[in-house]
Amino acid sequence: MKLLKTLTSSEVMIKGVDEILVLISYLEKLEFDLDWRGFYVKQHEEKKGQADSVINLVEQCLQSDSLKVIDYLHAIKCLKTMQFGFRDVQMLLLKQKLNVLLNLIGLHYCLNILQVPAFCITEALRGGKIVDRRVCVKWRRPGRWFNGFRIRDGYHSRCVYLEDLVTGEDDGEVLTVLERGATCEFLRVQVFVVNSP
Repeated sequence: MKLLKTLTSSEVMIKGVDEILVLISYLEKLEFDLDWRGFYVKQHEEKKGQADSVINLVEQCLQSDSLKVIDYLHAIKCLKTMQFGFRDVQMLLLKQKLNVLLNLIGLHYCLNILQVPAFCITEALRGGKIVDRRVCVKWRRPGRWFNGFRIRDGYHSRCVYLEDLVTGEDDGEVLTVLERGATCEFLRVQVFVVNSP
C-alpha cells in the first residue's frame, strides 16, 4: 500500500496495464487449455458412441453366447472404418465388464489390423483384467474326395485364453480361422463364450 502511494499516477497505470496483460495472457492460455480439453472430451465421446454402436451390433447378433464369423468380421470392419486406434480399443473394448467376444474383437483388431506389438496388447489385457478370459472357436472343414469316395467333414474346436492368442501359444490357428471366415476351406465358423468354472 505504501509502495503504491509513492508511485506517480502514470506509473500506477503502467503497472495496471502490465497486470492486465499478464491476466489476458493467463486467460488466453486457460482458454486454449479449455479448448484442448473440450476437443479431447468431444473426441472421446465420439469414439465412445461409435464403440457403443459396435457393442450393440455384436449383442444383437449374439445367439446363446455365440457369434457367427460373418458378424464377427463385420464388427472388425466397423472398427477399421471408424479408424479406431489402439488406445480407443484399449479404453472402450478391452474391459472386464464387456462380453469376452467383444474383448476378442478388440484384440483381433489390434493384432491384425493395427499390428500393435504383442507385448502392448498383453499389457492392455492385464490392465483390463481380461487376460485369463477364454473363447472357443468351432469350425467344420469340408470332406474331400479320395479314390472316388467322399471323406467325412472334419469338425474342429479350440478353446483358448485371450493371452494365448496374443503370444501365439495356439500357433495362430484360431485367428487364422477367424480371419478367413466361412470359405471353401472352413465352413460354419462360430465363436463361443467359455464359461468360467
